[in-house]
Amino acid sequence: MKKIGIVAVAALCMQVAAAQQTEGKIIYERTSEIQFRMAGMPEEMQRQIPRTRTDKIEVLFANNQSLRKQLPPEEADDQTFASEDGGRRVQFRMVGPGADDVTFTDLGKGTIVESRELGTKKFLVTDSVNKLNWKLTGETRTILGYSCQQAIAQRIGTRMQPSVVNGQVKREVVPDTANFTAWFTPAIPVAAGPEIQGQLPGLILAIDINNGRTVYKALELSPKIDAAAIKEPKGGKKITQQEFREEQDKLMQDMQRNGGGRPMIRRMGN
Repeated sequence: MKKIGIVAVAALCMQVAAAQQTEGKIIYERTSEIQFRMAGMPEEMQRQIPRTRTDKIEVLFANNQSLRKQLPPEEADDQTFASEDGGRRVQFRMVGPGADDVTFTDLGKGTIVESRELGTKKFLVTDSVNKLNWKLTGETRTILGYSCQQAIAQRIGTRMQPSVVNGQVKREVVPDTANFTAWFTPAIPVAAGPEIQGQLPGLILAIDINNGRTVYKALELSPKIDAAAIKEPKGGKKITQQEFREEQDKLMQDMQRNGGGRPMIRRMGN
């Protein structure tokens, strides 16, 4: 299939940008697979654990900046499951991403600041947009009335995978090759989206990561917002992504040493 150059699409967007929408609010539905395994987990326990999780994400965009946050769940987002492990009763708590976590992206500068809570601490996780090698496939579809183009990319890296061994939660680094399929509309020439912000020449209305492991789909799009609401989060210790992952590992180790609570199954998607 003939590939269409991203540069050509970007040039077209620039020619007609004056007549197009450059600010707004978009609501996405996010469906994530739950990545968890436990050696010897009873069948009854396996059946209790949901295979997917669905929530909603809000993204505001204006002035070449965007702000992403999770919307409050429509029902309780904390589920507990119990099982017997070697004569001991082991409890697992399903938790979703922090409700107060927000992500600010300066699309012009290519910088990202995430406000993240971990235990009783608050962090400002700073990073830069790590652009992938995108290819346009030439395929199109309509989402919310907008004609969208399909773009694909791959990111090779690692991720942390939780597991339970002898009643203890372990996190190990495993290879992770993420395949992205994104649908963006040149009709809104803003490089915003629920993920991979700042990378495509148009608003992202849908993303599929790893054939359904995480799927975003736009539900509604409003043309007008309060642009003043889009601002870089303040308060908290500034750290890098790697330092934040180290803080997560430290917190889990402290909880296990102190017998602090039940093992947690962290759902994918944030």
